[in-house]
Amino acid sequence: MTLREYLKKHYLLTDGAMGTYYAGLNLEGATGLPEDANLTAPEVIAKIHRQYLEAGAMLIRTNTFAANKITLKSSGKERTKRIEAALNIAKQTIKEFREQTKISPFLAGDIGPILGSLPEEKEKEAWKEYCEIVDIFLSRGVDAIVCETFSEEQTPLKIAQYVKEKNPDMFVMTQVALEQNGYAGNGLSAQRILEKMALHPATDAVGFNCGIGSGHMLTLTKTLLFPESIQSKEKYFVVVPNAGYPEQLQNRMVFVNNAEYFADNMKQICKMGATIIGACCGSTPEYIRALNKKLVQINKNEKQMTVHFKPQVKQSVLQEKQPKKNDFYKKLSEGKKVIACELDPPYDADDSKILAAAKILKQCSVDMITIADSPMGKSRIDSILMACKLHHITQMPVMPHICCRDRNMISMRATLLGAYVSDIRNLLLVTGDPVPQNARTKTTGVFDYYSIPLMHYVKEMNREHFEKDPFIYGGALNYNFPNLEKVIERMERKIEAGASFFLTQPIYSKEDIERIAQIKQKVSTKILCGIMPLTSYKNAVFIKNEVAGIHIPNEIVKRYHQDMTREEAEWTGARIAKEIIVELEDIADGYYMMLQFNRASFMEKIQQLTAVAGTAKAVCPTAMKQSTSLSCS
Repeated sequence: MTLREYLKKHYLLTDGAMGTYYAGLNLEGATGLPEDANLTAPEVIAKIHRQYLEAGAMLIRTNTFAANKITLKSSGKERTKRIEAALNIAKQTIKEFREQTKISPFLAGDIGPILGSLPEEKEKEAWKEYCEIVDIFLSRGVDAIVCETFSEEQTPLKIAQYVKEKNPDMFVMTQVALEQNGYAGNGLSAQRILEKMALHPATDAVGFNCGIGSGHMLTLTKTLLFPESIQSKEKYFVVVPNAGYPEQLQNRMVFVNNAEYFADNMKQICKMGATIIGACCGSTPEYIRALNKKLVQINKNEKQMTVHFKPQVKQSVLQEKQPKKNDFYKKLSEGKKVIACELDPPYDADDSKILAAAKILKQCSVDMITIADSPMGKSRIDSILMACKLHHITQMPVMPHICCRDRNMISMRATLLGAYVSDIRNLLLVTGDPVPQNARTKTTGVFDYYSIPLMHYVKEMNREHFEKDPFIYGGALNYNFPNLEKVIERMERKIEAGASFFLTQPIYSKEDIERIAQIKQKVSTKILCGIMPLTSYKNAVFIKNEVAGIHIPNEIVKRYHQDMTREEAEWTGARIAKEIIVELEDIADGYYMMLQFNRASFMEKIQQLTAVAGTAKAVCPTAMKQSTSLSCS
């Protein structure tokens, strides 16, 4: 009987955890990674397989979850030895079990993620290894290939496609790990993940494993809208949660034994539509035995599988809505130029200067005040709390920056919810500057997300929680990256993740302007061009030589001199800013004014230059075009 034939009439019960169970056995020889034990203690791995089979599992996975060169810190040859040994152990165990019981379990080749997110230069190397692992499984013969515990759906789907190209008849399962609120590591919700995997032609079974316990998995399953392919049994829904959540006991993380509670939850999940079930981290053969008893009860009492599906949907019914009232977004969408001014929160509790600057910007009719999030990795007042206070006092639209450096998944969700209930609707989502080198021994960068997964996360929260009045968010544009195609590719990924606009780094040269023009020709989006007036000769020299990613031509620096007064330097900075604005008139969708040291006086000076008749020609003799629409009146 094939696996597909078996699934037409039965639930499929998988085995339980290998890694946590192996670690908890404390058997002689059971040391190090379980994948190493394929060579050093094969009898231990065989015993674990046998225990799961005797508990009722009808599918066991090879002990190869972490069998890759990076995790094992080994050569490809050593990795292959471990995979082949794992296959030999599992096959021999199944053979002996079949001979003794006349029951024929199935074998799946198990593939886990290669260190989660990898640097871009190693992605090709990682993909090559995935292909090599698949090739080993296909050459040695398995009933299925399982891609499990991935933090995103793209990699397992790519692996599934490769498997089908090599062997169209191979049964492929793809499983993504979730956190307690129902989101994957890339920011997508369980609903979206399920839809994307179920729609992919290379998958046979799709679902979730690891990350959360059975209680949270039950609650989550109740909210899911099942794609048509799962409702019609063209594809199967897989649910393999953790035994629960570990507790620390004498410097060890241990799981509390709650097999009966786990099995009761899984029985309900089966009735909701799961056909393939099992247990992940923290589980033991006792969990599989308890699960098996519940499946027997279902079949005995109901005589056939009774699946309670929700109304049929081919795609998510959660549709993106336009914001109720967002003047900034409305103006930007209508093609009118917008002005966003950045202010930096103070390092201490004295917020008088930033409040005074905000009031000046209001008089200048700025469309948005943006608040930086501890730039350069130096602590300032929280960007969202500062934005809330500015909005309360000035009634101006505000856009706090949110970076990924300082917040884990729990804190990030709390931050977003707090921003929303505080009436924040505009965000700039960025990866964030790293922790300064001299502080890294005391301070740890979190980076559970980077900008694109965070955007996906906010996009999903908009769909599921903020549908009536969603967040509007943008991203940063590093236009100076040498490979323009990479710049455009990253922009397109951000747009797909919901970014409505981009804010650039400061622009000073004709080369910068030409670069933005090239990008605008290739990407359909809104770009607010960065304008950062330099405050003095010293400031110009420092930015030119010390700040990466900002290119200031010598001609700009020469317009300053060391003996300038503050007022003279500000007028010079305002004129240069005005000239750049004029040159960007036909390119920019708006301007992102970065006011160093919160000097809102720059905006007043630019306003005065704009108000002067013939300003464009006067301040920029080479610009024979009509004056810019930048106006603070």
